[in-house]
Amino acid sequence: MTGVSPTQRQITSDDVAYLVRVSFGSHTRVRDAGPLVGGGYATVWWALLDDDRRVVLKLAPPVGTPLLRYERGLCAAEARYFRLVAEHAPQVPVPLVWDHGTDPAYGEWLVTALLPGRSLHELAVAGVAVDDGPARYDLGVALAALHRVTGDRFGYDGGRAGGSTWRIAFTAMLDALLADATEWNVRLPVTPERLHALVGRHADVLDEVRRPALLHFDCWDGNVLAAPDSDGRLRLCGLVDGERFLYGDPLLDLVSPVLLRRIEDDPGHPLLRGYQATAAEPLVLDVSARRRLGLYRLHLYLLMTVEMPSRSMTPQSHPERHARLAALLDSELAALADD
Repeated sequence: MTGVSPTQRQITSDDVAYLVRVSFGSHTRVRDAGPLVGGGYATVWWALLDDDRRVVLKLAPPVGTPLLRYERGLCAAEARYFRLVAEHAPQVPVPLVWDHGTDPAYGEWLVTALLPGRSLHELAVAGVAVDDGPARYDLGVALAALHRVTGDRFGYDGGRAGGSTWRIAFTAMLDALLADATEWNVRLPVTPERLHALVGRHADVLDEVRRPALLHFDCWDGNVLAAPDSDGRLRLCGLVDGERFLYGDPLLDLVSPVLLRRIEDDPGHPLLRGYQATAAEPLVLDVSARRRLGLYRLHLYLLMTVEMPSRSMTPQSHPERHARLAALLDSELAALADD
């Protein structure tokens, strides 16, 4: 497979067979294998083993590949996340971790079980006519379960951006993105000074977050797997790509599931109904919550803009993505400035 991003590498079925033997022992063979597409960071393949197990092999970028600051150590982070969820929120369907290892020639990799179902993004692209409301309701229930798990600090783990309070951690996350933008020569529609002023203006709502809840952060439709149940209803059967997890405000997890839209503008959304039905604490989308959601969308759109050159995307090669993100950033900046 030829990677579409500099962080992805070209491997073959022989490479997959070798890493499977390293993970499971020399007696294990691969009956079939192929690439999984859709992501832009790691190289991902599925494999059918000779004992009928279906696994996913995720190969981290080669050592020395330029990465965004928060992306360092993501393969190990994903292993930690899936194990955390399996231990503390076992009702949430995440892949079983079979192995996490390193190799002098291949670098770092992760092997997990292959979950059933197709992503909501794949179903939409394929034009499958199905009501995805039940699956999105289930996602809300799953997020409510994840958010009951509490960390010992805010932000990312592994020495990345974080802090003792959510305000400190969130500011550090934004500062890391600003530093990445400088290094990658990404022009942003906001200066660091204006961004800091906006965060300072709304710091009081960030300080209302007192508990570092476990967050997935990246629950866009491509990472949400679903399959029909016995009644033909599409239900959640997996959450994948948990490497970007962090600890913070549960509201942060309500941004990526409705990517490029505003969840507070759709109070009857099935995700909200599932979350509200099972959350440990009531979900109130009041003025404070709306301000925080605006800040979190601002962070996500900044991230999606800053990551473009690291994925070989430029305003010229992807003009629609660049223009749409710029417009969304302007909208959130204006709303926060007026609030």
